[in-house]
Amino acid sequence: MVKKSYISLYWKCQLIGWSVAALYWAFQGWSAAGNFRFDLAVVQFVSDVVMYILITHLYRNFANKNRWQDLSIEKLIWRMLIVIPVMGIFYLLVTTGKLYLMRLLFLSHPPQSFTEFFSVNAAGIFVAGIRLMAIWLLAYHLYHYAKREIRLSVENARLELSFKQSQLNNLSAQLNPHFLFNALNNIKSLVYTRPDAAGRAIDLLSELLRSGLYKGSAMLIRLNEEVELVRDYLELEGLRMEERLQYDLDIDISLSGLMVPRLCIQTLVENAVKHGVALEKHGGKIEVIIKGYDGFVNIRVLNPGKLEQDKTTTGIGLHNLKERLDLSYHHRASFNLYEMEQKVCAEIKIPIR
Repeated sequence: MVKKSYISLYWKCQLIGWSVAALYWAFQGWSAAGNFRFDLAVVQFVSDVVMYILITHLYRNFANKNRWQDLSIEKLIWRMLIVIPVMGIFYLLVTTGKLYLMRLLFLSHPPQSFTEFFSVNAAGIFVAGIRLMAIWLLAYHLYHYAKREIRLSVENARLELSFKQSQLNNLSAQLNPHFLFNALNNIKSLVYTRPDAAGRAIDLLSELLRSGLYKGSAMLIRLNEEVELVRDYLELEGLRMEERLQYDLDIDISLSGLMVPRLCIQTLVENAVKHGVALEKHGGKIEVIIKGYDGFVNIRVLNPGKLEQDKTTTGIGLHNLKERLDLSYHHRASFNLYEMEQKVCAEIKIPIR
């Protein structure tokens, strides 16, 4: 099977755009001159297309290297005020050199020296270059701006959908009959044996439900608020599982104000309780360690057990979490699940911004 050659939209626009411009200039020459030469017109056409594609392509490479396509409109406009005259100068030098060279090649006795020719035609050619380069830059950056806005809209829609799914999963877990029945039965038994603990359990349960029902609109939350939610959940689970569940939170308090995706730690902790401690005969300990280094905040949740290799990426909650991290931080954040010293470690790295 023969593979078809592919020409990108950029090169199609370059070739078609400059070819149309060169044909227009050839038509002007044909309508204005009585001794129109087709051989000269063909050379002019080819040289125009090649040279002006070269100028604009060099700019494209420069802009891509410096990521100008990601700049805001305000920052881009200031750069364009400098770039357009510079490209106009390049256009002036290339065009005047080409036109004078054509005279030398096709006219036996050029009527003017290059200095005279340049001084007479420089102003008009420079103005034309400014106009053409401004049009090209406007079209190029408007296309990329529209493309970027469409991409961001799609990413934001995916992020919001993923976040809503995470909210739904979290709320479903909190309203899960098994979870509620266990919590309520545990509270009932505590009423007779430990009334103070029963009151505390009711407070924790109501706070978890309130968080899921009424505080779920923001996709980002302060780290200390997320940690408090995790602490409440672990305390409530501790009242239910008693000595089978121990936990330790090692948090760098200097990171308390950092904004993190809501439910990111909660999802890991729920996963650690459900697939770790709850499956162990004697229970175990959950460790939540949050530290900052090298411009990243490192969040680790450790639980006893072994990692099932065929189920590392099948969980809906973990899949949604990874997608939210990718969309929120443009693939600069990471999520990993691995074994470490007879424990399963779920690790998130988020850039501090």
